[in-house]
Amino acid sequence: MYKNFFKRLIDFVLSLAGIVILSPLLLILIILGAIFMGGNPFFTQRRPGKNEKIFKLIKFRTMDNRRDADGNLLPDDVRLNKYGRFLRSTSLDELPELFNILVGQMAIIGPRPLLVEYLDRYNEFQKHRHDVRPGLTGYAQAHGRNSVSWEDKFAMDVWYTEHITFLGDVRIIIDTVKTVVKKEGISSATSATMEYFQGTPEGVEATWQPPY
Repeated sequence: MYKNFFKRLIDFVLSLAGIVILSPLLLILIILGAIFMGGNPFFTQRRPGKNEKIFKLIKFRTMDNRRDADGNLLPDDVRLNKYGRFLRSTSLDELPELFNILVGQMAIIGPRPLLVEYLDRYNEFQKHRHDVRPGLTGYAQAHGRNSVSWEDKFAMDVWYTEHITFLGDVRIIIDTVKTVVKKEGISSATSATMEYFQGTPEGVEATWQPPY
C-alpha cells in the first residue's frame, strides 16, 4: 500500500511544503547562481525516469561554462568552481528537483536519475533500477554516493526497488543527512564528480552485500 499509493501522496505533500518553506532560500540561490555562474543559474537535462520515460531534470548549476581557446568546455574539475563545490557538498544544487517531484516525475527517495545515454549500457539486472520513480536521494546516495563503483551503486538501486517501505525511506533520509553533514562521497576516486558509466565488463560483479 505504501509503495503503490502513500509514497506518491507523501512525495507530493512534502515537495509542495518544501517549495513553499524554502522559497526564500531558493530565491537567494537563484540570485547567487546567476552571479557566480555568469548567467542562467539552472541546469536542465533529459533524464530517464520510471519505465525509462524521459523527463527534464532541473538543478542548480555547479559548473560554469569556461572554455579553451578552441571553444571546448574545460574539464569538470576546472569548471566546478568554489560556489559549485559548496552547492554539491551541501546538496543544495538538488533543491529545484522538488518541482520534478511535485509533478510526479521523481520521488523523494529512489535511484538517482542518470544520463539517457546509459540506457543501452545497462545489463538486464541493472535496468530494473527504472522500475520505480528516480529519487532526490536514494540508498546509494546515503551509502557511498560517488565513492562506490557503478556496479555496487546499481546493486543498491535494484535492491531498493524490491524493498520499498516507509521505515526504510525514513532511514535513507536520516542517513542522507548524515552523509551531507560529513560531506562524504562527493567525488569518486578518479573524478571531481563521477566518471562516466561505460557499461559493466563481462565478469565484473558488485561487491556490495544487501543489509538483509
